[in-house]
Amino acid sequence: MEQQEAQKLFAELFKAEATDLFTAAGRINVIGEHVDYCGGKVFPAALNLRCNVYGRKNGENVIRVAASDFKEVITLEIDKLDSYKNLKWGNYQAGVAYYLQESGTPIVGCDLLYDCTVPFGSGLSSSASIEVSTAVALSEYAGVEYDKVKLALLSQKAENKYAGVNCGIMDQFASAMGKKDHAILLDCSTLEYEYVPLRLGDYCIVVANCNKPHNLVESKYNVRRHEVETALKAINEIKPVPCLAALSPKEFNEVKYVLSGVVSKRAEHVVMECQRVQDAVKALKAGDLVELGRLLNESHYSLRDLYEVTGKELDTLSALARKETGCLGSRMIGAGFGGCTISIVKKNAVEGFVRRVGKAYFDAIGYRASFYETSIEDGITVQKL
Repeated sequence: MEQQEAQKLFAELFKAEATDLFTAAGRINVIGEHVDYCGGKVFPAALNLRCNVYGRKNGENVIRVAASDFKEVITLEIDKLDSYKNLKWGNYQAGVAYYLQESGTPIVGCDLLYDCTVPFGSGLSSSASIEVSTAVALSEYAGVEYDKVKLALLSQKAENKYAGVNCGIMDQFASAMGKKDHAILLDCSTLEYEYVPLRLGDYCIVVANCNKPHNLVESKYNVRRHEVETALKAINEIKPVPCLAALSPKEFNEVKYVLSGVVSKRAEHVVMECQRVQDAVKALKAGDLVELGRLLNESHYSLRDLYEVTGKELDTLSALARKETGCLGSRMIGAGFGGCTISIVKKNAVEGFVRRVGKAYFDAIGYRASFYETSIEDGITVQKL
């Protein structure tokens, strides 16, 4: 929705003009999939796909929220913020407000209109962008200084404990801490991080949403987590290590004889994916996009063959992308079993890439994929209107 159109809708819904625009980014994970809960480092980057929140203080003891695609106004009473956990829409915002209030931030009455360009259920962290943008808006209206890392942690808490959706810290961290033309090398257990230049030159990252119904709660996340925990327990009987990510590929080869079947495959993916993250950082620091593309391909093969979380749709999209001459590499991102792929594509080849891959995907799967030519942007922005 264009800004002028959003401001007009705001005025219709709330009978007043929006005074501010708060945004938080969706994210991709360049590489490092299904390793964060194994002690591994991830490599996210914030996108130009964002949650845009138009707001104003309303002088009342309520927060009113609405969305461009959900025009019903939801009213959250500031004195009863713990009572909205069962809302179908609005519970993320209520959870953020509740935990901000609990942490000592005074909650100021306001009207908030959400216009989100991050596709829902795509694995691009639409929920994190809603949470972080809400946390920024409420903190700004409270007139308090805020730490972006703390807002990310609070947003994760709102999703996990208030909304009851299990997620790691990567999504909220990238949404809050993203930096233009950089990816973030992040240790999810310590929150130590490093900005790494993500300068793509004549290339860009094309996100393709397979549009298969996808829900994090219903995915096989818990099964995979149990399998890697089983692997770690078996390895610890012969070689004490704090997590699978602590093993180098050489060390893993020395101990993998204690593993078998799917447990061995899952552990191998984690160890090799952690190595690919390190290699990707080196490639980007050296400006070697060809090597980065190769690593993306290897990551997808591992997620397909060892971790088994891709599925026909994501495999089809990734394979079709790799056939294109202007594409350096492609892989699935997110939890899997639906969601998106990312592909490094030459900018002057994007139009043909989208047309050909889109047609071939439709012919193979029977419904259309959605494509987004993206740029790497700052996580949070605040603007007076």
